Amino acid sequence: MASSPTFVIIGGGLAGAKAAEALRGKDFGGQVVLFCAEDRLPYERPPLSKEFMAGKKTIEEFTVQPKSWYAEHDVDLRLGTEITTLDRTAHMVAFNSGDHEHYDKLLLATGSHARKPPIPGSDADGVYYLRTVDDATELLAQLGDGRRLAIVGAGWIGLEVAASARGLGTDVTVVESAALPLLASLGREAAEVFVGLHRDHGVDLRLGTTVDEITTADHKATGLRLGDGSTVDADAVLVAVGAMPNIEVAERSGLVIAHSGIAVDKSLKSSDDDIYAVGDIAAAEHPLFGVPIRTEHWANALKQPAVAVAGMLGTPGTYDELPYFFTDQFDLGMEYVGYAPQYELAVTRGDLGKREFTMFWLDGGHRVSAGMNVNIWEGLDDIKQLIRSRRPVDTEALADPSVSLAALAG
Repeated sequence: MASSPTFVIIGGGLAGAKAAEALRGKDFGGQVVLFCAEDRLPYERPPLSKEFMAGKKTIEEFTVQPKSWYAEHDVDLRLGTEITTLDRTAHMVAFNSGDHEHYDKLLLATGSHARKPPIPGSDADGVYYLRTVDDATELLAQLGDGRRLAIVGAGWIGLEVAASARGLGTDVTVVESAALPLLASLGREAAEVFVGLHRDHGVDLRLGTTVDEITTADHKATGLRLGDGSTVDADAVLVAVGAMPNIEVAERSGLVIAHSGIAVDKSLKSSDDDIYAVGDIAAAEHPLFGVPIRTEHWANALKQPAVAVAGMLGTPGTYDELPYFFTDQFDLGMEYVGYAPQYELAVTRGDLGKREFTMFWLDGGHRVSAGMNVNIWEGLDDIKQLIRSRRPVDTEALADPSVSLAALAG
């Protein structure tokens, strides 16, 4: 590389900011250029559906670094610039501003965008998608006492916004095509807990129901018409049916794509030796599970950049963190760790009725693949140890709170 190399970071979220921090923290002396599609300083996204939506946090409280930090650490911050072209042969990236930038090493941290299903009426005023702080600000202005919000989709974003909106006095209806919310993520046993939680707090859950149309009047959303012929009246509609990784430019450049993301190895290096990827877009080989894993969770954005930066600097490491995510809804707080897209058995210790329990997901060999604490704020490290041990466990002992998880892990 040149005596003064240029490392370019594409992505203005937590991952991009943490990569810039890591480069300067490792005394990288070359140029660091950070491109952000939004015209805002990099910020974290989980609060958008939680504390910010509930009116409990301001954008400043979850902005990663103040503007002065970038100047003090000689990070060339380019706001409002979105990547349009990646020329791997020329080591060049182009942007919507018309600018071009040469790179010696490139880190892609472009995140995701909200999925927009082809529902009639979805382009009307009063229909919202939650991905940016501007999206959240506009939706928040529609909430409050006497207001009515219809949510399409009972995934994490939909349910978190439902809880925040109810806390502000909003009447909330959530429509979900699956038989239960979060069914694909957690399975039936845990999904039923969230059904009870939301209904106990006054959310009108319509499950196993499709949305045929977002109804409108004068091009303004007025509610939903459902597949069963019923209707939902609303002052605002949130469509929360998942996210799509921003990989179009990477795909056009010829980078290898897997699991709807950019295929990267254990060091987070892509099929191009000079390009790394982190966060929502990274389908990373996992040394414990032996398969590529792509998750759209905060923990990856926080922790993957340091590993990617090590590789960019010529000292590749291994990203072996277990997938992790959390949620806060009403009086329920939850932490989930591990990976269990397919499981044979779910085992619970604790009290499901009181919503104070730990749930474990086991594979066919009775090895714990994932665990979730609900309103229990200890033992997460033991769950991680149990998952990493890959040892078969006795299910009766696993369900018994008097038996130490650390002892089961060996």
